[in-house]
Order: sequence, then structure tokens, then C-alpha cells
Amino acid sequence: MWYLIDNKDDYQKALNRFEEIKYAKRGTVEHKEKMLLVTLISNYETKEYPVSEIDPIEMIKIRMAEFGFSPNELGNKTTISQVLNYKRPLSLNMIRQFSKMLKIPSGFLVQEYELKT
Repeated sequence: MWYLIDNKDDYQKALNRFEEIKYAKRGTVEHKEKMLLVTLISNYETKEYPVSEIDPIEMIKIRMAEFGFSPNELGNKTTISQVLNYKRPLSLNMIRQFSKMLKIPSGFLVQEYELKT
């Protein structure tokens, strides 16, 4: 049973367990546990290792990998590809959607970042 992570030992246990179940299929108990662990680990890391500037696109890519999402699962493949390749800015709707799906605080996603032209 998992509780809030408040020390390095529990953090390491959560990371180890996540590694064991990171490829769990959606709809399984292990997948639900994985989703919970991602939230607990993220909360602990945010508290223990604050980051002053976060590139929203890199955060999205990291969380996609953690949750096992493909660009197709986040929306229109072309649009998502443009966003992930810094060709298109995040829209307000995308920020809301990514915040909910990827458990990223919207405050991280509204930060400015440079587009590639």
C-alpha cells in the first residue's frame, strides 16, 4: 500500500516499484498502481528538487514516456508532432488537456519557450 512519499527510502522504493511495472497495460491493477506512483514520485521530486525554469515541451515528453502515451493518444498526430518539435505553441486547450492527462500543473505548461523557425 502506498502513502505520501516523505523520505529518500520511500522515494527509492517507489522508483524501484515503478521500474517493475512501468509497462503495465491500461486497465490493470498494475497500471493503476503505476499512475499512483507517478503522482507520488512527482510530488516528492517537486518538493525536494524544485526547478526554477522548466521547458514545458520537455516536461510533456517526459510525462508521455512515464505514462506510456503516444502522440496519437494526446490529440491530432500532426498538431502534437508540431508542438513536440517546437514548431507550434501550446494552445490553451492543449495546456488544459495535457495538464489533466499527464498530471502536469498548468503553471508549468504556460511558461514561455522558444519555437524553432
